[in-house]
Amino acid sequence: MKNIFFVAVSSMFALNGFAQQQGTTTPPPAAEPMAETHLKNLKQLTFGGDNAEAYFSFDNQSLVFQSNNQKWGVNCDQIFFSRIDSFIGGNYKPKMLSTGLGRTTCSYYMPDNKHMLYASTHLGNNACPPVPETSGAYLWPVYADFDIFVADENSKIQKQLTKEPGYDAEATVSPDGRSIVFTSTRSGDLELWIMDIDGSNPRQITFGLGYDGGAFFSPDSKKLVFRASRPNTPEDITKYKDLLAKNLVAPTNMEIYTVNVDGTDLKQITKLGKANWAPFFHPSGNKIIFSSNHHSQRGYDFQLYMIDIQTGKLERITNASIFNAFPMFSPDGKKLVFSSNRNNGGTRDTNLFIADWTD
Repeated sequence: MKNIFFVAVSSMFALNGFAQQQGTTTPPPAAEPMAETHLKNLKQLTFGGDNAEAYFSFDNQSLVFQSNNQKWGVNCDQIFFSRIDSFIGGNYKPKMLSTGLGRTTCSYYMPDNKHMLYASTHLGNNACPPVPETSGAYLWPVYADFDIFVADENSKIQKQLTKEPGYDAEATVSPDGRSIVFTSTRSGDLELWIMDIDGSNPRQITFGLGYDGGAFFSPDSKKLVFRASRPNTPEDITKYKDLLAKNLVAPTNMEIYTVNVDGTDLKQITKLGKANWAPFFHPSGNKIIFSSNHHSQRGYDFQLYMIDIQTGKLERITNASIFNAFPMFSPDGKKLVFSSNRNNGGTRDTNLFIADWTD
């Protein structure tokens, strides 16, 4: 999802909107459910700021996520972690994993449940990097200072996994604990790469022009699901390249794809138009849950959907609030964590929610 950076994402959607693409044919939306029937015992975990990209530990007991909650003493996104059963009310402050320097994003647990990886710009500058001027367009910055690090539970960096010039971030770990997928500009475009769990043996997986990112492994670790833009017209290609040269990307037109971990069998799963992103495999490996605004006439109404990979059958999962994204199933398949602006008292806060998942 992963979202490249979670800079007040829900309010930015509301202010700028995800503009409907000219020439895009949007199919009729899936029927709205009367209730969020897959989500039982829904619980709010955070209470303030923008909280996103919460990912489970391999033992299902803890979460690592990013937040810009100013009450926690941060100036821009930093990484926090906690046992799930420790989230109690609005005064609870999880432990910070990152250094507090630079901007961070895209954390994930390592297989031992004691170390976590994340991306940070702190080697380039201790300060939070400036948010670029976008003249009202909704753009994601792709900071070239981002590299991927592994830290322990005492917030001490144990290893730097990437050292190539350019953007390296959006890393996630395979369920078998052997590999890490990430997005990099080291080959000149935003492509998916896989490296061994220790950072060795990096190899490029995608090669098509456009942004490939937010990748996750299938439950059997044999496939990846990710979001991608594919500029096709000369105008769109020029715009994409010009933005990338400025370390920017426009996430307004993305679809969901899958590919084998060796780069074969690339498939486009959704053809919905607008922005389809933050995909994650259902525990069965046969479906994908993701966030989409394809149904919305105003652009910024994002709901969770699930699509059957074989049949293309689409099912709407959420029906409350106007921003729901970053869904992740627990490794045992029993719970779903996601971000939502529901229950925020009319503010622009986006918080973490967890629920028991029922098929």
